[in-house]
Amino acid sequence: MKIKDAEIISLMQNPRTQDKGVRALMDAYQSRLYWHIRRIIVDGDLAQDTLQETFIKAYQNFHQFKNDSQLYTWLYRIATNEALQQVNKLKKMQKTDEDPEYHMQNLVADNVEGDAEEIQTLLQNAIQSLPEKQKLVFMMRYYDDLPYEEISKIVDMSVGTLKTNYHYAKQKIEDYIKENYER
Repeated sequence: MKIKDAEIISLMQNPRTQDKGVRALMDAYQSRLYWHIRRIIVDGDLAQDTLQETFIKAYQNFHQFKNDSQLYTWLYRIATNEALQQVNKLKKMQKTDEDPEYHMQNLVADNVEGDAEEIQTLLQNAIQSLPEKQKLVFMMRYYDDLPYEEISKIVDMSVGTLKTNYHYAKQKIEDYIKENYER
């Protein structure tokens, strides 16, 4: 039986049932949030750590949830912010370590066997090459199938701007794959 958001919110708002509410929140959203974070960060262990940070922030700041958006929208915003902070930390470390292109390719590229895997790797590389806003919009729309209105609330951007970012992201990804696909 899947618990409804209203039940989770009620549990979280009551100090006596807050622990049960956190468990219900994690059960309901852990998988979706993990894959959202994973597409931003790529590294599985770091994505798992970021997911935990997301739930900690949600727990600590639940009093700020105003119920003016859906619960998953609020959680996606937290997860997105946490993931982007991790990406920024990685970028700062990369500047001192090695060429960022090389590092990102190592994070993304696995042993490529077959066309499907090669295209999947190319897709991930193409996504990683996008500017941050386009990458975020593309992943939320393409992978999570979120409506533009929800994405707008998460990233605090107008729907028109989101549609433009998504269009440009798609075009850049297609161009990247066409240029780099070896048959």
